Amino acid sequence: MKQLKDIKNILILGSGTLGLRIALASVLNGYKVTIYDIREEAFEQAKKIQDELIKMLLKAGTISHEDSKKALQNQTFTTDAKLAAADADLVSESVTEDLELKKKVWAQFGELCPKKTIFTTNTSSLLPSLYAEATGRPERFCALHFHDVFYANVVDIMPNPQTESWIIDLLKAYGESIQQTVVIMKRESPGYIFNAMLISFLGAAGALVTFDVASIEDVDRSWMGNFKMPMGPYGILDEIGLDTAWHIIHVFEDEKSIRFSALLKAYIDQGKLGRKVGEGFYKYPKPRFQDTDFIKG
Repeated sequence: MKQLKDIKNILILGSGTLGLRIALASVLNGYKVTIYDIREEAFEQAKKIQDELIKMLLKAGTISHEDSKKALQNQTFTTDAKLAAADADLVSESVTEDLELKKKVWAQFGELCPKKTIFTTNTSSLLPSLYAEATGRPERFCALHFHDVFYANVVDIMPNPQTESWIIDLLKAYGESIQQTVVIMKRESPGYIFNAMLISFLGAAGALVTFDVASIEDVDRSWMGNFKMPMGPYGILDEIGLDTAWHIIHVFEDEKSIRFSALLKAYIDQGKLGRKVGEGFYKYPKPRFQDTDFIKG
């Protein structure tokens, strides 16, 4: 049985939208972090986004220049799986929402990681029990699902039926140590808490556009204008990543979901994956919905 003091080295599998954020939050709070990805070129984009996040935190006065410099010295990037796994105390996996791919990744790292390692998955739509056995140690495997990490700093803990109870307590302590609000699921349930609500919200926004009721911009205007929000559902989709949203939506077989996934796929096929690549439903870094006259139309 481990305690938080035993967790020093964090391994992040996947340097995408959430992986790079979980890594940054961890190093800023005193952990040593290794980020693993299969593509060297993915690291350039990850570092660029981390730099933007650091600027945001500096501007907000959350961290100092000294804090950020010291933290980044404790972060390394590698495409060497064996090296990445060598001394990991806790693994956070954020690879693509594909069950077979996740099974393959966990089978690999289940073999490579030492016995001390605790395994967590950041899946947003899959139940951890679907691939817990692939890890080789399902009792040490649990979903630890992050949202934005810095702005929406909530993390969900969802154990699989075999997860040992002390793992939940340890992950709660880890989440709190990196400035997250921790919520604990009593049992496995698709979409966790927030995502279960979000999918319904985004699905409604998708139907309004795909059934030709309203335009993308007017759907966002309505939400932003009524609730005084900084972005609407399509701006939110850009933040999530259209590819990530598609992986969640395309498995549903109702007409609304089929139409919505087709809309997302059309953008994905053009390389428009959202904010992370500079364009999705909007163009970045200055999306139309941030214009002062956007709400007016």
